[in-house]
Amino acid sequence: MRRGGDPAGPFAGPADGPPRVGVKDVARSAGVSLGTVSNVLNRPEVVAESTRSRVLEVIDTLGYVRSEGARQSRGHASRVIAVMVLDIADPFVTALTSGVQQAAREAGLGVMVCAGGNDPAEAARQLSLIASHRVRGAVLTSGETVGRTVEAFRRSAVPFVLADECAPRSAACSVGIDDVAGGRAAVRHLVDRGHRSLAFVGGPGRLQQVRDRRRGALGALGEYGLPLAAMRELPCDALTVTAGKDAGHRILGLPERPTAVFCASDLLALGVLQALYEAGLSVPDDIAVVGCDDIGFAASAVVPLTSVRRPAVAMGRRAGRLLIEDTADGTTHEHTQVLLQPELVVRRSTMAAPAR
Repeated sequence: MRRGGDPAGPFAGPADGPPRVGVKDVARSAGVSLGTVSNVLNRPEVVAESTRSRVLEVIDTLGYVRSEGARQSRGHASRVIAVMVLDIADPFVTALTSGVQQAAREAGLGVMVCAGGNDPAEAARQLSLIASHRVRGAVLTSGETVGRTVEAFRRSAVPFVLADECAPRSAACSVGIDDVAGGRAAVRHLVDRGHRSLAFVGGPGRLQQVRDRRRGALGALGEYGLPLAAMRELPCDALTVTAGKDAGHRILGLPERPTAVFCASDLLALGVLQALYEAGLSVPDDIAVVGCDDIGFAASAVVPLTSVRRPAVAMGRRAGRLLIEDTADGTTHEHTQVLLQPELVVRRSTMAAPAR
């Protein structure tokens, strides 16, 4: 995510970075032998968990990558690009990865998918894996540790493009989505349908996308002259169906139940729908629900879900193409920042079924 403080954040500083860190530096800082560091990188199952975690933390902090990655150059790039994602089981991430694969296939390249980018130690391990395979470059999806991951990739000299993220101009290529516009479109739709008492089911506040969707939703209230209090906020610690179902139960327990709910993701919205259905409420007659992402499950839910479509496949394909352009032999590449626009897809969850 984009960070506060220095506007350049993890992108600041020269591309060459500090002197390259070696395995001896890792061993010395972690207080272990060279053999232990080697086992952590190659046979982690033989190393005690506490030791393994300490070594991986040092690797992440120092920005160590294996020597194979250090020898990587644009003139000797491999035929494989990597994608580092948070959770391959997330339908949005799966669609984004599919887009990267399309771009790679068009260029005759293969794709290596690495998951677990939200865990700093695992992200460091995946970077070491990516560098050791001398991949052509990597598409990095956004997440809570993306800033540290970007710093590590810059130190490793592995080319990268950010997806679902907006990078400062000239710092890196990136393909993002205008989530402020998405949040605004969702709430405009609900207010146009006559709703004046709303709820926002948000995810972790540290995620920039969630903050942007909330900002757009609040902006829409202002456009219609509604007070901020017209939208109650129910934060969640994850963008999952389970978290959404818990939020749905909290909505049911409010002394004055809202007539419409905007959820920061479709998975949250599906959880809210489950809670409302189990309570015997009708969607949208009792409560209207809007999600965000427009994953495949949105249209096939028991009540087809109105959702803000975020073009995941197109974003992945564009990010993959930018990476391929950036790493092509004999080309001069200028970093490009792409901002895609979302689209509100209206379905039954906000529109009553036509009378028979």
